[in-house]
Amino acid sequence: MTHPANASAPISQTQAWILAARPKTLPAALTPVLVGTALALHDGVFALLPALAAALGALLLQIGSNFANDYFDFFKGADTPERLGPPRVTAMGLISPSTLRWGMVVVFGLAVLVGVYLLTVGGWPIVAIGVASILAALLYTGGPFPFGYYGLGDIFVFIFFGLVAVCGTYYVQALTLTWPVVVAAVPPGLLVTAILVVNNLRDIETDRRAGKRTLAVLLGKERTQMEYVLLLALAYALLLLLWFGFGFHWLVLLPWLTLPLALRLTTQIRRETGRSLNKALAGTAQLGLLFSIALSIGLLF
Repeated sequence: MTHPANASAPISQTQAWILAARPKTLPAALTPVLVGTALALHDGVFALLPALAAALGALLLQIGSNFANDYFDFFKGADTPERLGPPRVTAMGLISPSTLRWGMVVVFGLAVLVGVYLLTVGGWPIVAIGVASILAALLYTGGPFPFGYYGLGDIFVFIFFGLVAVCGTYYVQALTLTWPVVVAAVPPGLLVTAILVVNNLRDIETDRRAGKRTLAVLLGKERTQMEYVLLLALAYALLLLLWFGFGFHWLVLLPWLTLPLALRLTTQIRRETGRSLNKALAGTAQLGLLFSIALSIGLLF
């Protein structure tokens, strides 16, 4: 299955693998690690090597997840010529399914090696986190019950790219968890989830035709737009809880400086449809990055 629009553009194997890794998604994997590390610095438990290993592990899991989505969506018929998102290498015929499958094995294998190091640091809880994360990456679009196809993608992204990523990063440095850390993990998770919401809102019609029942397909356009607004609103509101409820420095409110971008994005998703939502998708990724950087700076105080 080759998309005619892309067939004429020669792409090298290196470029194809970079395309499959989807570099623009990688900052979303690193921002929770940044917040978790800032929390560790705030509490005086920062450890450089575990922090770097957590970042590397997050990147490998994100890349492996991107490979898996490309691979499984191809076989499930979700990648059609009408696709509005980034091109998929399997559907375009740039990388064969068997080769991409081996790519998944290599990337997840490297993630396991990182996990072995973190196991020596953080003990057996790291095994549970690592196994669950790899299974989630594979089962998002693969297996007999791909949860991304049954309206469960949003909650799994929130759990693994928010709570697990932030708390896991903190844990491998502090070897413990606190409620302030758990609460601080929620805003980055909400914003990473918002990226998925825009993605699914953009693809709502093509996903419906392909039988991919994302939460956006189940909710419909207007309620999905409302979900996006609620995710952003809750992320900003929780900053007040960190300040008032847990006694963080008032600079933890620094992410409020990104509110104009958030307001502009909420207007975009209400007005735009289809491919034009790619700008809102990129903008939401940028919002998550800026928000997390500002939150990390605030947490350092």
